[in-house]
Amino acid sequence: MDPGDDLLTEFAADLRRLRESAGNPTYRELGRRAHYSAGTLSDAAGGRKLPSLAVTLAYVRACGGEPGEWEERWHVVAEESRRDGADSPPESDSGEIPPYVGLSAFTSADARRFFGRDKLIEKLDARLTRQRFLAVLGASGSGKSSLLRAGLLPAVKGPVVLLTPGARPLQECAVRFAAALGVPAGALLDDFAAHPRNLGLAARQLTDDGAGDVVLVVDQFEEVFTLCQDDDERARFLDALVAATTGTESRTRVVLGIRTDFYTHCARHAVLAEAMQDAQVLVGPMTTEELRQAISRPAVDAGYRVENALVSRLVADATGRPGVLPLLSHALLETWRRRRGTTLTLAGYESTGGIERAIAQTSEGTFGKFSGRQQRLARQIFLRMTALGEGTEDTKRRIGRAELDTDDEDTAVVLGELAAARLVALDDTGIEITHEALIRGWPRLREWLTQDREGLRVHRQLTEATGAWESVGEDPGWLYRGTRLAIAREWAARQDSALSRRERRFLDASLAVEHAEQERDRRRTRRLRQLVALLAVLLVFAVGATVYAVRAESTATEQRNSALAQKVAGQALAMRATNPALAAQLALAAYRLDPGADERSSVLGMFATPYSTRLTGHTGRVNTIALRPDGRVMATASWDNTARLWDVADPHHPVPLGTLGGHTANVNNVAFAADGRTAATASFDGTVRVWDVSDPARPGPGTVLERHEGKSYAVAFSSAGPLLATADVTGTLRLYDTADPARPRPLGELTGHTSYVNNLAFSADGRLLASASADKTARVWDVASRTQLGVAAGHTDVVHSVAFSPDGHTLATASQDQTARLWDVTDPARPAQLASLTAHKAIVRSVAFTADGRTLATTGFDRTARLWDVVDPKQPRERLSLPGHIGAVGSAVFTRDGRTLATASDDQTARLWDLPG
Repeated sequence: MDPGDDLLTEFAADLRRLRESAGNPTYRELGRRAHYSAGTLSDAAGGRKLPSLAVTLAYVRACGGEPGEWEERWHVVAEESRRDGADSPPESDSGEIPPYVGLSAFTSADARRFFGRDKLIEKLDARLTRQRFLAVLGASGSGKSSLLRAGLLPAVKGPVVLLTPGARPLQECAVRFAAALGVPAGALLDDFAAHPRNLGLAARQLTDDGAGDVVLVVDQFEEVFTLCQDDDERARFLDALVAATTGTESRTRVVLGIRTDFYTHCARHAVLAEAMQDAQVLVGPMTTEELRQAISRPAVDAGYRVENALVSRLVADATGRPGVLPLLSHALLETWRRRRGTTLTLAGYESTGGIERAIAQTSEGTFGKFSGRQQRLARQIFLRMTALGEGTEDTKRRIGRAELDTDDEDTAVVLGELAAARLVALDDTGIEITHEALIRGWPRLREWLTQDREGLRVHRQLTEATGAWESVGEDPGWLYRGTRLAIAREWAARQDSALSRRERRFLDASLAVEHAEQERDRRRTRRLRQLVALLAVLLVFAVGATVYAVRAESTATEQRNSALAQKVAGQALAMRATNPALAAQLALAAYRLDPGADERSSVLGMFATPYSTRLTGHTGRVNTIALRPDGRVMATASWDNTARLWDVADPHHPVPLGTLGGHTANVNNVAFAADGRTAATASFDGTVRVWDVSDPARPGPGTVLERHEGKSYAVAFSSAGPLLATADVTGTLRLYDTADPARPRPLGELTGHTSYVNNLAFSADGRLLASASADKTARVWDVASRTQLGVAAGHTDVVHSVAFSPDGHTLATASQDQTARLWDVTDPARPAQLASLTAHKAIVRSVAFTADGRTLATTGFDRTARLWDVVDPKQPRERLSLPGHIGAVGSAVFTRDGRTLATASDDQTARLWDLPG
């Protein structure tokens, strides 16, 4: 028996003993814990062949063993086996170690089989010696990660910290440095968040023993934009990276691996853009000779032979194809699995489906092994592991094990088979697609991703909300309510099998809380109505008692009525904010019971609250409202995928007219042109549509503007002509000439915002355009030159809305920071804050001026609209609060005479309010 066989036998026996020490769980139970099939784990301990390192470590973890110790033992056995027989080197799941990594990225341990990039490695090493900051850019599939991990890092002499950003880049950076320094990660994270320079100070500690500079490599840097949803953490991380490389005492060198389609995202961060200015290295395609090296050398060095015809065919198939390297690597791995003896053949390659079809063939073959339920689980796993692009390609998304029901037997089998096929990578903390080439190269997955992208976004938001709820101890305040719950519930009704147990529990808890709140409201309303009925009876009794009672009882009756009137007046006051109509009835009943001064004042106060007319018909949140310039027709934009037109010539009796249909997702915004004959809508389906509404009862078909990327957020028409402005999720503003609504003509783009734009507004003379953005700013643009003039910066959260005063001297903004603000834009290049309006106790969603500029309306998540006297914009004064909506109020607009205010709400209604003169 060879020495390698002895080691393998002992290795397998120790694996079996480890299982015994863990209580002898069945292999089915081990498979559930390890996410490999029971057969694979049984074979691993059988002693006939050496299992892969991944299978070994999964087996060890499932039994509670020490992974580090077993990894060392595995390498000893693998090396001995390699020396004992060149024809039978250890393999992946069936015995030998492949010379190719497939879809997986190379690591530092793979440096000996990484070929074809020698010149580029030398260039990187030389640039990194001269510069402290380096951005390595390349298309997806160009080999950036492998170049950094297996090419550059082994050449680095000093300490190395390698990370991928994930959803919490600053936290991930702290964890990596804490591991290198041997300190708690929490304290380090606090330091990094406190000041950008502290990252560089931590790096200096790694060089205290005289080692060279610390090289911090951030691979898959695009995750900073695709996975990180916290703008503050993203900004702190970027600032810390740049700060660590500046200053004479810096001992840090930073290398970023960035996909080229995220270059513009980097350019939006001023500090990062400056650092990248002269610090870029582009990873281009391999030359013919480099491809030959990458194809043949790994196999030859491992003792295999590669047919010349195969090398020539692979070079021909790979040359001139962008993003080909992971496809090539996967095809080589599959060709190696189909080798003849120790020879990799052209016939074996052709049987894989070639570079073009190898990934699809492997994926379909693995998928085809699953049962019907397992296929549904596999679909959901892949959808969860994909981050949906917003104007960029879809990317991979690492998910935590907690996101899946990993104790489910079918889930364990699916993950095990996908990992064995190297389609996914598993470790203790998470799961991810091995390479984004799989997203592009597997038609079935591409089809899944295009079937219901809006639904996938709803699911992603639900997943994140579930995690946030759990992170705060399942605080009921973090549960879904209202529109968000309705949208999630509707999606879940169609896709129930897509929910994990955690997500279903979150939805059930949200439904239970909302049901309890609604039941409480119903009981309160029922009690109040019963009280009104009782009052009516008592009123009749009181009148009768007045007629027939003896004078001696009169005083007692008056006292009783007075006490009851006070109680009813109190109930009326409590109901005023949520149900003003019922509150007015109660106040009137109280006055009739006891027509004293207090009750009279209460009645007058109730009837001083403006009367409103409700417009119903939408089946989703009403997000935006717009009035035709003559004030006779109103448009409402809703998340039921439509906009509706209404005749509001008589605001007390609005009449539904036509519907603007055709959008396939939420309609976020609507606007009328100055002539009132054209309207525009912006939708989350990525389109802006221009409509002929000259006959509002029969609007013409919408003309689609095709140029937007991702969701379209805002539209606005100039009052000075047929000029339309639009904005989308990228933060780009576009201008169109709509003189011919059927053929809008593009006029140009305005760029500068670093996040999506929520709202647009032209000045009355059409010279200026204002934009409100999630980057926490409002910006003022010169329409003629299409240049940015000034930035209104001061809000601490998303800016939702902007509006110019009629004279153009004042700009109003509404923000998620719960304030509205007024700005002096007499000089639009230097907006100066005049005042902050803080009456709302929740997010402020919109702002609107009256035609005379003397009154401003603000609306918010506190379910109210508020009117402000802004004659002196430095000292605004609240005049009136308009309660009545039972959902957030998202938009408001005044009629030209200022006598009516129209509001739109998440409660699926719009209202027309009679305002006091």
